[in-house]
Amino acid sequence: MNKIAITGIGIVSPSGMDKRKFWSNVSHGRSAVEKITRFDASKYASHIAGHVHELDAYSNVSSRLLKKIDLFSHMALVASELALQDAKIDLQQENLERAGIFMGNAIGGWLYAETELRDMYIEGREGVSPFMASAWFPAAPQGQVSIHYGIKGYSKTVVADRASSLMAIAYAAKTLNRGKNDFILAGGMEAPVTPYALLCCNTSGQLTHKNDTPSTAYRPFDKTRDGFAIAEGAGIVILEPQDRVKKRNAHVYANIIGYGTTTDGVDRIDPAKDGKELASAIRIALDDAQLEPSQIDYICLDGAGTPLGDVTETMAIKQVFNGKASKIPCSAPKSVFGNMLGACGALDVITTVLAMEHSIVPPTINLTKPDPECDLDYVPNKAQSKEIKSALVINRGRGGINCALILQKS
Repeated sequence: MNKIAITGIGIVSPSGMDKRKFWSNVSHGRSAVEKITRFDASKYASHIAGHVHELDAYSNVSSRLLKKIDLFSHMALVASELALQDAKIDLQQENLERAGIFMGNAIGGWLYAETELRDMYIEGREGVSPFMASAWFPAAPQGQVSIHYGIKGYSKTVVADRASSLMAIAYAAKTLNRGKNDFILAGGMEAPVTPYALLCCNTSGQLTHKNDTPSTAYRPFDKTRDGFAIAEGAGIVILEPQDRVKKRNAHVYANIIGYGTTTDGVDRIDPAKDGKELASAIRIALDDAQLEPSQIDYICLDGAGTPLGDVTETMAIKQVFNGKASKIPCSAPKSVFGNMLGACGALDVITTVLAMEHSIVPPTINLTKPDPECDLDYVPNKAQSKEIKSALVINRGRGGINCALILQKS
């Protein structure tokens, strides 16, 4: 893959929206997972989550539009504006026929959908908003960003469970390599803290039940782990090819240089027990980047926090990096703010480029009793200082979807 630059980032997260605040909270391991109070979730097996608290303070969305869209589209619009501002892109000076939008999510806009479905059963079809059909479906955020800015170029929405936004970012980079667009807004968004969405997440059997201690409940690679805590949020990055970066003299956080994806194909939910296909995805990404395993300085982990997920991710890394696996710092920064499902990859990429910029590896928090089968350097509880030139980001979706993206400091 030809290098594709990340020139802007936009963050909507439980750990903050200003990139300095976000990085401070994540790098210091300050948990943002808390009890759900937005509705009565006490009867759910898992009723903790990472909530976004600052959206309105950063919002660029009119009250009239807010009545027509779901929260996940609202977050996408705010993150997109933050990313464009960060990249210093003036859309009035751009050919918007050559600008694209690549976004990913896993469950769509369920708050809007379940509210309108409730109204339908109470009031009949007259009680349903005419915007129901356009508010909930997975491509709605892409459409709203397109309408808001007048962006008309080649665009896509990816739905691949927790791998959605990493896949969207990778496809966006590949699209720029083919010369189909001048620049792309890429990333993901998710708003699963709603009654029905939370029910669906609970029935997956992958959520933590440690409700009494929210801040320490999500504990990837710990022997006492029992699943992840969900979170809402969005992350958008601006992607540009090298020639455009030079013309704009743009600041580059890092470059995307390799990508690989495979599928286990063994179960509709669980990953394969041998980690071989995830290892294959990592090797494909390394080959695409023309890097040797020894050149990777940091691995941003999927960190599902499930017994099978963490063990197989560890196995895959060992298969690729052999005896050197234990010497590479690996961490799951999402343990701080929660697992954003389809938006995971976008936040993982943003966290990784900030780690590169600050030469600090963010920690995996709540790792106090290491699982003997998970014996890599997960950077437990405290950040490490390290120069990061090349990094690997791993995301995995239910059904055995494996994605690996390689970033390199400019």
